[in-house]
Amino acid sequence: MDGPLEDEFGREVTGVRVSLTDRCNFDCVYCHNEGLGDTRGPMEPDDNEMTADDVVRFLEVVAEFGVGKVKFTGGEPMLRQDLEAIIRRTPDSIDASMTTNGTFLPGRAEDLKSAGLERVNVSQDAIDPDAFAEITKSGAYEQVLEGVEAAVDAGLAPVKLNMVVFKHTAGYVEGMVEHAANNDGLRLQLIEYMPELTGHPEWNIDIGRVHDWLADISARVEQREMHNRTRYWIAGDDADEDDEIDESNGGMVEIVDPVENPTFCANCHRVRVTHEGYLKGCLNRNDDLRSMGEMSREEIRETFRETVANRVPYYGEYMIRNDDDEWVVNEEYLLDQPQAAD
Repeated sequence: MDGPLEDEFGREVTGVRVSLTDRCNFDCVYCHNEGLGDTRGPMEPDDNEMTADDVVRFLEVVAEFGVGKVKFTGGEPMLRQDLEAIIRRTPDSIDASMTTNGTFLPGRAEDLKSAGLERVNVSQDAIDPDAFAEITKSGAYEQVLEGVEAAVDAGLAPVKLNMVVFKHTAGYVEGMVEHAANNDGLRLQLIEYMPELTGHPEWNIDIGRVHDWLADISARVEQREMHNRTRYWIAGDDADEDDEIDESNGGMVEIVDPVENPTFCANCHRVRVTHEGYLKGCLNRNDDLRSMGEMSREEIRETFRETVANRVPYYGEYMIRNDDDEWVVNEEYLLDQPQAAD
């Protein structure tokens, strides 16, 4: 096995995000569908989705290059009835996790764990059923709670609760932090809203205020290597003042804040695969989609090498500040764009 491939900015690619479908049983108002926009198709599977063999072949090839982590995403990946088989066939050298809305975890969580899934992220944007329904356009709040419980019981822990922070959810941040701090097996991931991908800039809030509030109430603060993300450890209600806070007496809250953040981009170590089998070097760009053709092993190897070689940090390189302190596209990349997918 070779070591990880590295782009010209010194960023090794050690992980991949693989979208298994663009189908979803939710219709979340903030969804950008892994950066592709609203491409969601009908609920029935179509011929454009990668087969299980395609997905496994891709993972086997990137494992040759030292990729050690895969995050299965969607759409809703649990709409794939062959999900457990895909996980079971994932190379042993690759740590497998998944992002899901949680509605299908009851009844399947134990099978997913047995197949080799390590962890799950569950989208839960509020602890109020009415607000949840308004955001997700679904009435599945109780199913999501049951799904989280099923994941914890199955050992898919710590379960990360994904919460997108924007106008509709800002009032529930404090309650979600308390919820994570006082319930075993849970962590909270607060995700900055991305209006450049989803529209509605009027829904945006200043994520810096959330950072400041968490810094004030946290017992300790850590920096994670991936994206240089900040983690805040919050004491639970039963923790004593002098206790060292860990998951036995508190909870961890992590902020994902990619917008206009060059440090985040400089510490990005993964690429993405669309449900149709295109490699994507950056969440924010769709002009860098690269087809893997018929997904033969050699086509995958060649396209993976090209994708990594052409990765650039979005903020700080592809996007730079002009004299008016505004983010604009670096003219260097306007002159020499990679061939976009048809």
